[in-house]
Amino acid sequence: MRQQQFRYLFPLFAALSLMAAGRAGATAVTGVDTSGYPEVRVTVVAPLGSREPKLTENGAPVVGLHAVNLGSAKSIVLAVDRSESMRGRKLADATRAARAFVAAKKPADEVEVLAFGAQSTALTQFSTSGANADDALTGLAADSRTGTALWDAVVQASRSLQAQGAPGRVIVVVTDGTDVSSSSTFAQAVAAAHRARAAVYAIAIAGPGSSPGPLRELAAATGGSYLQTSSSANLEALYRSISRTLARTWQLRYVTAARPGDTLNIAATADGVTRSRVVALPYQGTATQSGPTVLPQSVWQSKVAPLVISLLVGALVLLAGWFVLAARGGSWLSTRLAPHLGAAARRPARAATHTDKRALLRGLFAATERAFSNVRFFQSLQRLLTRADLPLLAAELLYLCVGAGFVVAFLTGVFGVPFPLVLVLAALAALVPVAWVSQKARARMKAFDNQLPDILITIAASLKAGHSFRHAIQAVVDDGAEPGAKEFRRVLTETRLGRSMDDALTEMGERIGSKNLTFVLTSVTIQRQIGGSLAGLFDMVAETVRQRQQFARKIRSLTAMGRMSAYVLAGLPVVLAILIELMSPAYMAPLWDTSTGHLLVGTSVVMLAIGAGLLKKIVSFRG
Repeated sequence: MRQQQFRYLFPLFAALSLMAAGRAGATAVTGVDTSGYPEVRVTVVAPLGSREPKLTENGAPVVGLHAVNLGSAKSIVLAVDRSESMRGRKLADATRAARAFVAAKKPADEVEVLAFGAQSTALTQFSTSGANADDALTGLAADSRTGTALWDAVVQASRSLQAQGAPGRVIVVVTDGTDVSSSSTFAQAVAAAHRARAAVYAIAIAGPGSSPGPLRELAAATGGSYLQTSSSANLEALYRSISRTLARTWQLRYVTAARPGDTLNIAATADGVTRSRVVALPYQGTATQSGPTVLPQSVWQSKVAPLVISLLVGALVLLAGWFVLAARGGSWLSTRLAPHLGAAARRPARAATHTDKRALLRGLFAATERAFSNVRFFQSLQRLLTRADLPLLAAELLYLCVGAGFVVAFLTGVFGVPFPLVLVLAALAALVPVAWVSQKARARMKAFDNQLPDILITIAASLKAGHSFRHAIQAVVDDGAEPGAKEFRRVLTETRLGRSMDDALTEMGERIGSKNLTFVLTSVTIQRQIGGSLAGLFDMVAETVRQRQQFARKIRSLTAMGRMSAYVLAGLPVVLAILIELMSPAYMAPLWDTSTGHLLVGTSVVMLAIGAGLLKKIVSFRG
């Protein structure tokens, strides 16, 4: 009987304590977050209905202050503990109190429901309608497995809030125990809430397994509050107190001009009452310690790091100055000589100036060519460029690949992509120029193959008319189309310079890389050595090449359905994963945020690669 009386008297005590708190402490600075340095986030609880608080830093008014009242439109994540220890009366009271909280929310507030037991799961998406949240809470049941993934729930809720556009972001957590099964740590949970600019309001149901320390620290670090009750029947009153507190809470953000390590005295004034808090800005590396960076945090925390960075910046400035002076030196000399030179001599002077500007790059490319001239990979790059008919050196393509990889690595590192993924993306970006050149080479070889039968017929017709083999090739050069005309023009140029016809044709076959052309050149070389009718040979070879091409096209048409099936089967899982990630990031979060998810993703990628290779082998044909 006494327990029931205390149960009904608790809301009255809570309301009286809130009224007393509102009269006694009209303004309070409940949290200061400096993890996003140089941005500072301050949470202030002011009297209900008061205007935007005024903020000063070390006695000076803050410039560029951005203020948000959490009583206005906001995004809220309700994280409800459904572990085994909550089974029965506790979970029923928790869901009933959460439903009442959703029913009393403002129309513009967006709510998402998240339940956590052995693992964290999002039950709804953000919606201004409370019907989805109410349905999810009504059907919530206790987890059949042991475990409480409290920190995983905070991390998942923070990531969901980070994608929302509402200025106010709140996480309300209710639990009766401590974290025992999360893959995330307490520090990661705090860092995730900081990145999302979310305030955590924690409600703990005291019991033998509860540990209020971490939850109290989490709420204090994020500008929220910690509430505790010994009975789940009081949860509804605690939810109401959170609603009233949110109506009085302001989140203030500004960019500080203070340096890392400085001490800030932040004072907030509302309705004539001033409250202050003293905090120290983190040193280099500590502000983003929880976030992904390109270099290890120990590098940025080192005392030598500022000196090394300063020396590197100074060296880059000197190098840039040297480039400017070297470029302007030739221009200055040309300007001094221009009055003494004729009009005809001025144009070469400008050309020489332009050449001087590129002298350093040419020297770098030449040194690279000499250093890697005997490397097989380097030779393959040069052969690929020649086959694609691109006016580039292998050294230029190599530096282009390195530059593309560096730019992608820098951009992904700046945007906080994990370091292993940065390496993968940089490697893929470095391969893009090579892939483009390879595609150009294949397209040019295919165009030459399509011209080859007509070229052979043209040569045969010239030979039948009584012309020599050289004049027959000249007819191809005069009347043919690119790229065949250009390649045979190069053959004639080489023979005029003293090279034998057989060697020039052989190198053309190696340069183009066409199997059909290699077959033709082998036949011509044998015929020129043993004698016979060269015109008849070209007619026969032209017909053979044409039949080979028709057979290849027929095989390609017969395997079109198999190739399309291979493309669909290989791309369908990737496309579905992207679509689900865009529609429901919380649903895919376990794949990206847990070690088991990483293992599943890696296994799936390997299996997809093996399956794609087998399907390609099935539909491929080499004639």
